[in-house]
Amino acid sequence: MALVSVDRLTRVFDVSKPWLNRVVERRKKAFLTAVSDVSFEIEERRVYALVGESGSGKSTIGKMLVGLLNPSSGSVKIRDVDLARESDAKKIDDVRRDIQMIFQDPYASLNPRWRVRDIIVEPVAARGGDTEGMAERLLEQVGLSARDAGKFPHEFSGGQRQRICIARALASEPKLIVCDEPTSALDVSVQAQVLNLMSDLKDEFGLTYLFISHDLTVVQHMADTIGVLYLGRLVEEATPQELFDDPKHPYTQMLLDAAPQLDGFGREVTPPTGEIPDPINPPPGCAYHPRCPLAAPVCSRERPEMRPLRGARVACHMAE
Repeated sequence: MALVSVDRLTRVFDVSKPWLNRVVERRKKAFLTAVSDVSFEIEERRVYALVGESGSGKSTIGKMLVGLLNPSSGSVKIRDVDLARESDAKKIDDVRRDIQMIFQDPYASLNPRWRVRDIIVEPVAARGGDTEGMAERLLEQVGLSARDAGKFPHEFSGGQRQRICIARALASEPKLIVCDEPTSALDVSVQAQVLNLMSDLKDEFGLTYLFISHDLTVVQHMADTIGVLYLGRLVEEATPQELFDDPKHPYTQMLLDAAPQLDGFGREVTPPTGEIPDPINPPPGCAYHPRCPLAAPVCSRERPEMRPLRGARVACHMAE
């Protein structure tokens, strides 16, 4: 049974100018579709990775999973509970207890006025739980010293701060952790340390991750399943081996061609053609068709549905 079930998830933002500006300039309201009709499932104790370019809707999906944003349509169910529509307060509270989030920027996600001890135990203290010795124990589990509990965030490096964020996420003993690009602000060597730590903690605590990243090389080693997003739409879903060995969507192929390779010195790569479409006015049919080398007339008329193909799911008319 899936721990997380996302069904036809859509989020639209009103990005209109103020009313008076619209009247003077005779403009209509403007709406940006950040996430469009996305469906996937995350099995318990598995890692599901979302990848794509900046602005593809990855972080918006993560925020909807943890309840920071409500969907415009569709649903997010965690243990069969829809946080946006459930009326039973106890069910909502029980599910929220099992969710935590690790944010992208370790400098902005820690309160600079609080000591590390108070930051880590906050999720438990807010519910009236016993926090005696908890911060010191969690700091040692993430590779820091128990003595660090009395320090302030500015006394740590970026990688150490991200470890503190991980310790805070573990404090309430969650089942699901949404990781929003947790290593993108770190040096490469520190990234490897943090990723190895997260992998070890997953096995030790039986965690489930939604791992959001723009770096395919990172998710290749972390994920059990990878979902590729383009302009808010899920265009391909496969295991890492299937995705890297046999990418089926032209956009996935472009991402893999653009990724750095250890043995790729001197190789020539054809740069992507065209511009990323305006998300306020996306193209009809397949959103990728203005840049796609395989585009056919049907691609500009009909939006492709996700369908199974050779061990994966793909939304492309020309995938064969």
